[in-house]
Amino acid sequence: MKNLFERTSSNWVRYSEYEWKAAEDGTLFLTPTATAQPSIYDPLSEYQRIVLDAINIGRMESQKKTPQEIQKAIQQFAMKYGLLGLMTALPTTPSFMDYEAVYLPKNHFIREESMSTMDYLNLFFPFDKPDVVKRGIESMWNIQNDRVMMALAMTMSDKPMAVNMSFQREYAERYEWMKQQFIDIAFTYLTSVLFYEDYDTMTPEQRLLMQQGMEAFGGIAPTYRIALLDKPTIVWDFHSLMLGVQMMFSFMLTDTEKPIRICKHCLQTFVASRPSAIFCSPQCKNKYNVYKTRGKNKDKDGDGNA
Repeated sequence: MKNLFERTSSNWVRYSEYEWKAAEDGTLFLTPTATAQPSIYDPLSEYQRIVLDAINIGRMESQKKTPQEIQKAIQQFAMKYGLLGLMTALPTTPSFMDYEAVYLPKNHFIREESMSTMDYLNLFFPFDKPDVVKRGIESMWNIQNDRVMMALAMTMSDKPMAVNMSFQREYAERYEWMKQQFIDIAFTYLTSVLFYEDYDTMTPEQRLLMQQGMEAFGGIAPTYRIALLDKPTIVWDFHSLMLGVQMMFSFMLTDTEKPIRICKHCLQTFVASRPSAIFCSPQCKNKYNVYKTRGKNKDKDGDGNA
């Protein structure tokens, strides 16, 4: 897996600070703060940590964590890696600004098969609207009032307009939508684990149901190109961080040498150094054995007092 991403590159934008803000209808959004500064980084250089963090957040609701705890975890995820880029992940193409309307395949969040471009943009710019003029397939976007945003747009000018718009400070993503994306990744991972652990005890119908559930996972594949840098390098063009995470997760899920595991003690996911590993660290292994020994001693004391 390391070799797969060793000669690759990608770029995404993250801000130094994010905040939760409620829209007029009460919908909760995550957005950069007014003073947050953007920076560009390579998600592939942190692919393991990104995927593990995503799975762990997706498992929080089933672990009875509070909404406040989940919101804090998602906020921390964004500060490390940026927002998910859902605006360009959901439509049939990230270049939807080049069309008369936005066309949407079946998804969790929007029932309509198509929407007007301005209505769709409003879903992701609930507080400050972008200065956009839309006439048929022509789109004009003005950001002349903010030098930092202008510089960012110029730096990322090779990306579709909508992707560039999702890097702007005014862009926001809904809490419920973000949470569902993390849940989907965690569900996919746990489904794959249970499928092989319980294979012999499942009926053919149960196996088929799980296989069909796995087939539903995925999205529009990122594109790539070859760049002649200091050595030939695969450059991945992520239209959204979410699609990038799905790709990284898919490669990690199918890695048999260093599989994703759930630690037997702390219950957090980790990348195992060998297929048989069940603890994420020597510390967790020692703590697990200590608690196990204490439990046995307690049972003996209970039997002796009976």
